[in-house]
Amino acid sequence: MEKPSNLLLKLSRSLFADSAEKEKFIHAVTNPQPFNPAILWLQPKPTENPFNLEQVALWQPEFVDRLVLNTKPGKHSLHQAGHYYCLDFSSIFAASSLLTITQPLALILDMCAAPGGKSIFAWKTLNPELLLCNEVIGKRIGMLLSNLKRCQISRSATMNLDSKILAEKIPETANLVIVDAPCTGQSLLAKGDKAPGCFHPVTINSNASRQKRILA
Repeated sequence: MEKPSNLLLKLSRSLFADSAEKEKFIHAVTNPQPFNPAILWLQPKPTENPFNLEQVALWQPEFVDRLVLNTKPGKHSLHQAGHYYCLDFSSIFAASSLLTITQPLALILDMCAAPGGKSIFAWKTLNPELLLCNEVIGKRIGMLLSNLKRCQISRSATMNLDSKILAEKIPETANLVIVDAPCTGQSLLAKGDKAPGCFHPVTINSNASRQKRILA
């Protein structure tokens, strides 16, 4: 168990008036838990699944498999061949709201697309005529391009533009806009990863300003 920093304690006090909820938040951040990996199938599933699976959740899309702990799907040859995309099960849950869309969509714009999970989920689910994958942060473009190419995402284009420019040049064009705005990375701590400075007020305010600019 990692000792909570003063910045984390201060943040917890600002977020939760109830002491029990505050303690749950601190415990979740300072006590990393293992998370099951998931894969989003882009090609037909093989007759014999190469992975051991967890029980299917009630809301889980049929083209998604949740794998047992410690599975490494990224090292399998099917991954390199673009048969599936690896992502967190929590990301699947967040993106599953797209399953409620029933009408055909001509153009989908993913404003903060890297590394590509939400874009690929939208492409698989909604089959748009064109998928525009934008990434504001230039150094993240490479991973986005690589994943889209590996997964053979057709009828798609990749951009590196500020949201203000897109709003000026192609206003009211997309049928659906997806925004997974950049954040401080605090949730990474609950997964056992590092996120230096994620609770610092400067980091929080900087990300909040960037989120407001993107959403505006």
